[in-house]
Amino acid sequence: MSDIVERYNIPQQHFWLHGPWPGGPVEHNEAAGMWNVYGYPELVEVLGDPTTFSSDTLRVVPEEQKPKGMSLEGFITQIDPPEHGKLRKLVSSAFTRKVVADLEPRIAAVTHELLDAARERGGLELVRDLAYPLPVIVIAELLGVPGSDRALFKQWADAMFRSDTKVSFDELLERQGEGTEAVMKAWWEMSSYLAGHAAERRRQPRADLLTKLVEADVDGERLPDEQVVNFAIVLLLAGHVTTTMLLGNTVLALDAFPEQQEKARADRATIPAIIEESLRFFTPFALLGRATMREAELGGVTIPADQTVLIWPGAANRDPRQFTDPDVFDPGRDPNPHLAFGRGIHFCLGAPLARLEGRIALNILLDRFSTLRTDPADPVEFMPVPTMTGVRRLPLV
Repeated sequence: MSDIVERYNIPQQHFWLHGPWPGGPVEHNEAAGMWNVYGYPELVEVLGDPTTFSSDTLRVVPEEQKPKGMSLEGFITQIDPPEHGKLRKLVSSAFTRKVVADLEPRIAAVTHELLDAARERGGLELVRDLAYPLPVIVIAELLGVPGSDRALFKQWADAMFRSDTKVSFDELLERQGEGTEAVMKAWWEMSSYLAGHAAERRRQPRADLLTKLVEADVDGERLPDEQVVNFAIVLLLAGHVTTTMLLGNTVLALDAFPEQQEKARADRATIPAIIEESLRFFTPFALLGRATMREAELGGVTIPADQTVLIWPGAANRDPRQFTDPDVFDPGRDPNPHLAFGRGIHFCLGAPLARLEGRIALNILLDRFSTLRTDPADPVEFMPVPTMTGVRRLPLV
């Protein structure tokens, strides 16, 4: 592991969480007033018990720390049952196995178009030229907004995920109020943009997800505009960020472990397993938040009610109690029950789409390039925030 960290200059903050943990799998951060959960079985317990560990984390945030004027109505990742199930059902039909499989020709065509354009420019920077635009174009078309606006989406996503803030986790907690203005500006711009498209769908419906949202009937009522917009924000952001990191991380792993790249070239049936191990090894969203609804026993400690609980899938996916040799990149793991897409009622709705996009893009990259190799003269750049694990710049020779 240390060889990979040094070779690619990966920020140590992406790996310091991996067990065994001096404070145990569940640890209280007194300075921050929060609880950290690192262990695999402990995360499985939290994710499987939404009545105890609520997704509505704003409930326990002091009023003075809450973003002024921001509502999370319709923000499905922050909603508990039964409302969560009702909202999830609205769009689940857009991500069925058949619907996703039918997207394969379009995903392949977009991948070729993007790689052709990169070749004409005379080089390939994987994130800029493929890993970012591919999933954005696909989810934008599903949602019904122009994929050509992807530069705007990236600008908003960068601001909201604070991708230029190079801090450790402890510093992130201490400075959590900083950057609020930039986040709110991005939020309002994105909300206004999607509200405009939603209003247009009310006048002229189309066969897209945004129309499905504005026409949805929940308990005999239409969704308020605020919920439609927030739901659309989640779909647009979550619909591309995970795949962008998945694809970049997997190509990086094939560079770091060339023997796996040769196996993939010789037997394309191994690509899905390579993607799954990449998701475990470089977990894109390394942090999720929950709030206790009541006192809970977890990992041998007692967490009081109304506490913020930070759960770390990136740490759980390297728990030696669950994964043998967790710091070894081994696509042959079977089973490989990683938590990169979550678990339980909030399991990532777009996981089948992300996996399909990754498989198609990797197959085409292997078809078109005799080797996938990073450029020693143009170093890889990792996202600097500890809560997300992914390359943000990956030049290939």
